[in-house]
Amino acid sequence: MTAGATPTRLPVDVLVTEAVGGPAVATLLFAHGAGAPMDSAAMTAFAGAFADAGLRVVRYEFPYMAARRSGSKRPPPKAETLVPACAAALAQLLATVDGPVLLAGKSLGGRVSVLTAGDALDARVRGVVAIGYPFHPPAKPEATRLVPLQTACLPVLVLQGTRDPFGTCEEVADYALPEAVSLTWFEDGDHDLKPRRTSGFTADDHRRAAATVVRAFVNRVCG
Repeated sequence: MTAGATPTRLPVDVLVTEAVGGPAVATLLFAHGAGAPMDSAAMTAFAGAFADAGLRVVRYEFPYMAARRSGSKRPPPKAETLVPACAAALAQLLATVDGPVLLAGKSLGGRVSVLTAGDALDARVRGVVAIGYPFHPPAKPEATRLVPLQTACLPVLVLQGTRDPFGTCEEVADYALPEAVSLTWFEDGDHDLKPRRTSGFTADDHRRAAATVVRAFVNRVCG
């Protein structure tokens, strides 16, 4: 990751990764997945890639994950119960940064971000980015989670690996999704967009490509 993108821990319990090469064109409020914290290797790698694409990335943790730092073993609660935490982080962010903001998240964090966008938000919030959206639990393709995507009040970009067990390319092709939801597929990617070596791609390849797609989405929704 570029030196200018080194995360800094702030008193408000977030990690800020500043845009590289100039002022940020927008800020991503980036939530973690169910099992790994905001400073996990995958979250850090994605934040660095997005920063290299000219975006400020602000990572935060849901209360159950923050509690694990003190020894708690609380499991992830239902996604719907985490919407207030996302909304509170968003309000805090809007009070401290200028310019457009997008909600973003990996897996559970993406689902919560989309759920939060089901209500009208501040006009500065322009869209949602979901990495590895959990369209359904693994091995339960009938238990779809499409309603949040269908009722979101903002444009949504989903970045998905073609072999993601939470929703493969073949499965998602049959879903009825609104025009406001756009999908970008990453060949042979898993739930972290990580491909197998035999694919000819690397995780860094897919993260850089994801950052390019996200920057284009930001440019579109921010005008």
